[in-house]
Amino acid sequence: QAIENQLKICGYKSNVDVVALYLARQGLRSIPSLSQFPRLRYLWINNNKIQDLTFLVKNYCLTELYLNNNDLTDISGSLKHLCSLQILFLHNNELKKLGKTVKELKGMISLHTLNLFQNPLAFDPDYRLYVIYFLPSVQLLDRKLVTQRERESALHLCNPKRAWVMQSIAFGKRIDTSLETTTGSSRCTQPARRPIMPSGCEFGNNTNKVPFEDPKDAVLVRATTRSLMEFSAVDWNKVATCQERQLKNKAEEPLEKLTVQFR
Repeated sequence: QAIENQLKICGYKSNVDVVALYLARQGLRSIPSLSQFPRLRYLWINNNKIQDLTFLVKNYCLTELYLNNNDLTDISGSLKHLCSLQILFLHNNELKKLGKTVKELKGMISLHTLNLFQNPLAFDPDYRLYVIYFLPSVQLLDRKLVTQRERESALHLCNPKRAWVMQSIAFGKRIDTSLETTTGSSRCTQPARRPIMPSGCEFGNNTNKVPFEDPKDAVLVRATTRSLMEFSAVDWNKVATCQERQLKNKAEEPLEKLTVQFR
């Protein structure tokens, strides 16, 4: 009855024309399937007593969905097909499992506004950083803009190895950090082992057939050789232009080339 009333108020002539539906504050405990509205883009169901979202199984075009202030305890299998969703309000519900909730939203690559506050899962100490890391498209989380510093902290928390790699190869700087050193509570218990190379072994010497004592050492030496990078720079202010060379107004100076190698 609530759906029929809204259709009359909006003056829709057919179900295909329905792009927005306002069903908020109706005291609804359940809603029948909305599959008859294939072009539905905006849906308000906030401030009801909804516990199940199976009625959304066919509404692929939704871009804004307001489910706040309901009795939802689990959204698994109910929203992951909504790949076009941009705004999702789920605050003030009873969602408890952070991992399952975030997993359901991972496929929403266009999602930029998300509210999850006032749910039991929001009391997790790493809740905000966890959501920021696994939902990188979100720009506004719980009415607060996501900052670049938060994204960096989220990376260190959820993927310390990747954070170390990004730091170690950052252009313009080099950070001497052991690969076994990680951030957080885990600590390195053993020092990094140096490869034991046989006598006469040199980087890039493909004719050397002396075997290593440990095969892992051979792999490490090979990886180090392949990872060599070289950058060269020249002071172009000292290079004469074509006109200057023709007029011989600028004396030729020996060029100094600075070459830096990174391994």
